[in-house]
Amino acid sequence: MSPDWFEPDWPAPERVRALVTTRHGGVSDGPWASMNLGAHVGDSPIAVARNRAILRAVVPAEPCWLNQVHGTDVWDAASAGAEGVVPRADAAVARKAGAVCAVMTADCLPVLFCDDDGSVVAAAHAGWRGLASGILDATVARMDVAPARIMAWMGPAIGPDAFEVGSEVRERFVAADKDAARAFLSAESAGKWYADLFELARQRLRAIGVERVYGGDVCTYSDPLRWFSYRRDGVTGRLASLVWLSD
Repeated sequence: MSPDWFEPDWPAPERVRALVTTRHGGVSDGPWASMNLGAHVGDSPIAVARNRAILRAVVPAEPCWLNQVHGTDVWDAASAGAEGVVPRADAAVARKAGAVCAVMTADCLPVLFCDDDGSVVAAAHAGWRGLASGILDATVARMDVAPARIMAWMGPAIGPDAFEVGSEVRERFVAADKDAARAFLSAESAGKWYADLFELARQRLRAIGVERVYGGDVCTYSDPLRWFSYRRDGVTGRLASLVWLSD
């Protein structure tokens, strides 16, 4: 395992395990160097397979890889799909020990969840479209425990100083929640705003009753040596944020 992969800093129960990869520790070359886990970004399929094998060696099972589409579908990580079929979903939930929830990102926000009893975990892929559509709401609902008993951890994502969006993005959030205006700062370009994904996620989580939220302080865009960033580089790899229950 690469020495700079890390476990989230959150007060999760002992049987809840989590891991976040960086761009180090794999075999990919070029803009995907080196630990690219995305099979859809132009990298060599052989390299991606080797990278996933490296990751698989340190987790209890093959992660539940998703075909992420910025939607609100949530998959059961313990459910085996048809041979060769990748679930079309943007979050995964697991109650079975050893089933590994995983989301891939390169600027979008990965959010990991667990409950106080260590009975259920989940991982969600939350770009601005997913946040606006309700991916966090859908994930918490599928966990099927009281939101007050759930904690969340926000992983590396594009920071508020780098994520420039158009007015239509701001308007969509503010139309749903006036407090969302606090997550946007006017940019230099006319009609542009800097959006704070971390704050938008915190607001949404509070609205659905998840008060304990950790992380949310690592910007992928600003550190090209450690993180992939689609907004910064265009052609790039994907990192993974994973969570599972141990026996």
